[in-house]
Amino acid sequence: MAHDGASGLTGHPVVSHEKWLAARTAFLVREKEFTRLRDQVSEERRQLPWEAVTKNYVFDGATGKRTLAELFEGRSQLVVYHAMFDPPNASESTSWTKDAACHACSFWADNFNGIIVHLNHRDVTFVAVSRAPRAALAAYEKRMGWSFTWVSSRDSDFNRDYQVSFTAEEVAKQRAYYNYTMQDPSLSEREGMSVFYKDPAGRVFHTYSAYARGIDLLNTAYNYLDLVPKGRDEGGEGMYWLRRHDEYDAR
Repeated sequence: MAHDGASGLTGHPVVSHEKWLAARTAFLVREKEFTRLRDQVSEERRQLPWEAVTKNYVFDGATGKRTLAELFEGRSQLVVYHAMFDPPNASESTSWTKDAACHACSFWADNFNGIIVHLNHRDVTFVAVSRAPRAALAAYEKRMGWSFTWVSSRDSDFNRDYQVSFTAEEVAKQRAYYNYTMQDPSLSEREGMSVFYKDPAGRVFHTYSAYARGIDLLNTAYNYLDLVPKGRDEGGEGMYWLRRHDEYDAR
């Protein structure tokens, strides 16, 4: 199925520069309201209470086993992207395969490489976490050309505890806790992000997690699409158009 967005653009108003400028200036008021509201919500997010992390999570990384505390790499703040990649549960109905992470998570991950150095200079470490074995992560990140830290949580409860992995029974019954409510998880893995803080004493705290549309802010490409005339142009059908970046036809 192909969308060209034509129906949404046909008959669109075309006016003089003066009228264009007047409309744009009026809309700027709304944009500034949105910016101020976003700043307010961001501040309220930072004021949310924290919870202590009491489990000793261990991950398998490129350099061997690492604890959650070690993933901070000497910084005090850690952002975790929960990437959907669980080869044993791959099937025709999953968004991942036995050798490739979820295509939507891959879309998000294409936004990560270039920002790492900037985050590091603001006392933030970024990692991706998946249930796939480290060897599968290494092969896929090589294919995609990614260099951000990506570790496996297969031997820990991390994904379950942060509500991004679900049992076969939960999937079959279409009922699990995801995005702060009981709902049908659809798959054994779901998307999300989590934030942690480590204090000077080495104690680790979980400060925030977001799921589903709550992680839109992490995808710069979608922010660009929101600016253009056709927008995301998905027609209420979700990301039907999306491919991994090496699977598109040339355009």
